[in-house]
Amino acid sequence: MTALYIILGILIFGFLIAIHEFGHFITAKLSGIQVNEYAIGMGPKLLQKQKGETKYSLRLLPIGGYCAMEGEDGDSDNPRAFTAVAWWKRLTVLFAGSGMNLLAGFLIVFLLYVFAFPMNAPPTLSSVMDGGVMQEQGLQAGDTLYSIDGRRVYFYSDFTLLAERTNGTCELVYIRDGEKHVVENFLLEKRLLTDSDGNTDMYYGMSSVGLEEKTLGSITRTAWYECINFARMIWFGLQDLVTGQASIKDMGGPVMIVDAMVDTGNASATIGLGIAKVFYFGAFIAVNLGLLNLMPIPALDGGRILFLLIGTVYTAITRKKINPKYEAIIHGVAMVLLLLLMAFIFVKDIWTLIKG
Repeated sequence: MTALYIILGILIFGFLIAIHEFGHFITAKLSGIQVNEYAIGMGPKLLQKQKGETKYSLRLLPIGGYCAMEGEDGDSDNPRAFTAVAWWKRLTVLFAGSGMNLLAGFLIVFLLYVFAFPMNAPPTLSSVMDGGVMQEQGLQAGDTLYSIDGRRVYFYSDFTLLAERTNGTCELVYIRDGEKHVVENFLLEKRLLTDSDGNTDMYYGMSSVGLEEKTLGSITRTAWYECINFARMIWFGLQDLVTGQASIKDMGGPVMIVDAMVDTGNASATIGLGIAKVFYFGAFIAVNLGLLNLMPIPALDGGRILFLLIGTVYTAITRKKINPKYEAIIHGVAMVLLLLLMAFIFVKDIWTLIKG
């Protein structure tokens, strides 16, 4: 079923790009801004259609897209230019792309829990194993894990992820009988233990209460927490890049994303579950795209938002406007560098797949 997952992965990735640019497009139209082109993909045009003032195009490389607004990257005398509308309207347009990605990610996860996935296990303990570090440090069945070093434990599965990012000890907060208890210097150490099924392995020494009943409230809450976890994973990845625990070699573009979706689908027990997991991966990418685009880096939405806020404050204080050509130059240079990085990652991903 590899071909199915490849097609599905490409369609999901294309949809996420399209929905991001649609967020810019629809809010620009509603704000009275002239949109010159709405493009999905980058590079040479495959399809193009002019409708009214806007040109709609599909381009060869599935590594981005854009919504080209009049006057966005330079001065314009057009009364419907991007720079001619109120600053808060421009802010809304810039936020809308990432907002659509974040909304799409949440809705995908919500629907997966409605139709495909059982509810994620809550972080309440059903048992504490003899000889484990949890028992030795006072935890009991019925306790609910709340946080590790200030980071919330939303699901039972969060514990291992957060525990691995500590130095072996942490501040653990748990809830017992409705009250929070704080344990300083809580030891996080796996030990060789035998679980209730007779499996001997390295464990922290606890098990969860199992699955939660599906209700509108529990599904909504679970989907929200999943999206927060997606954001947390992205933050951890950025931290690892800054601290050197990860490098640019570990970064992947659309090719590796689709390849990872295929691996996820093929590893599933059934085709239906494989499709569901590919969509779950797509939800993670949606949140990833939404948040990374809001980073204050020139050429990204976050960079444009930063320049807009700086320019608005500067104008309010001095009654003068910053010459838009300077911002256009900065975004232009940053865009070239970004495209070069994307091209490098694209070639690297292809070479990695060929090497196999």
